Amino acid sequence: MKTCFLSITIAMSLFSCHDQRSGVFTHDLSFLKSHDSSLVVLQDGDAKIIVSPKYQAKVFTSTADGSQSFGWIHYKAFDSSLDPHMNAYGGENRFWLGPEGGKFSLFFPKATKMEFAHWKTPAAFDSEPWTLVVASKMFASLRKDMQLTNYAGSTFSLRVDRKITLLSRPAMGLLLQTDFFKDLAVVAYRTENTVTNTGNTAWDDSTGMPCTWILDMFPPSEHTTIVMPYKLGQTGSPATTDYFGEILPDRIKYGNDVLYFKGDGKQRGKLGMHPAVAKNVAGSYDATKKVLTIILFDVDPLGKYLNQEWRIDKATFSGDAMNAYNDGPLVDGTQMGPFYELESVSTAHYLAPGQSATHWHSVFHITGDEAALSHLSEQVLGVSLEQIKKAL
Repeated sequence: MKTCFLSITIAMSLFSCHDQRSGVFTHDLSFLKSHDSSLVVLQDGDAKIIVSPKYQAKVFTSTADGSQSFGWIHYKAFDSSLDPHMNAYGGENRFWLGPEGGKFSLFFPKATKMEFAHWKTPAAFDSEPWTLVVASKMFASLRKDMQLTNYAGSTFSLRVDRKITLLSRPAMGLLLQTDFFKDLAVVAYRTENTVTNTGNTAWDDSTGMPCTWILDMFPPSEHTTIVMPYKLGQTGSPATTDYFGEILPDRIKYGNDVLYFKGDGKQRGKLGMHPAVAKNVAGSYDATKKVLTIILFDVDPLGKYLNQEWRIDKATFSGDAMNAYNDGPLVDGTQMGPFYELESVSTAHYLAPGQSATHWHSVFHITGDEAALSHLSEQVLGVSLEQIKKAL
């Protein structure tokens, strides 16, 4: 995704003002209902999440207390005509398929130069509606059949089944392996993203193959810090930090086994964590709103991760397992956001006809007393809130 957000920002540069209505759940729910009559709201007490079949099975936003809205929504995009490159509706959890670049790219036609003029997000996960298969108070299952062609000229027939489950507090405890959130306001959900090869050809090194890519977009603040724990013992840097040019040193810091990255939405930058060192957890803390966000996701330290850069001269399987992005203005001052993003990527899907692969990605938002939040952060992310707030 080296150049993805550059392209998105160029395509949507007319939307340079941050909508001041954002951050209120009731407003977001009313707004989204006016655009998607099939909208699904999952609810457990005050905890709610909004799922949209019309807008590609996105989790648009969530709330822990019925008031604060945690997802970033690009309101103005809904009233525009379809963009030829990407339709940036926002949403705090969306499904994409990669790779974006490389010789097996799904975003460029065969034999074209990898530049913005030829870049297009496949409509199946950019603008087309999905089918709501079943929904209850606590979960929604959605489906989409797709036909995709990659840069190598291979055509894929596939089905995506996406189940989104609102987590009960006991389920949260099992996933986080702690009950330190019991006196805090919390909303959490788990997404089960299954890709099935419905064609007659195996996906292998000759045809190429897709990978699952889950992206979470959140509103930033002046005092938001992204936290990415990693494993020690590997040589070299644990992260790729030059997606958009090297990240400035005052915006990134390495602890003993954690990387801190500023999520203020004021300067564009992206980094990725290598699969050999990435842990299955990351998060952020917004000290202004006192919101601790945690994501859990699948990681295979020995797996093959597809490189997503807009180039074909880099090793095919040199990609990252987890990424973080901070939005910011372009040179001309325009900006799509501001927002920041946490992303997880699956290994390459080597699938024979009829075979499936599943990637899990969970999101937790917790608010309340900072002392209690700090205990939870130490348990799950390995650092206290004081360490996070003082890191940058």
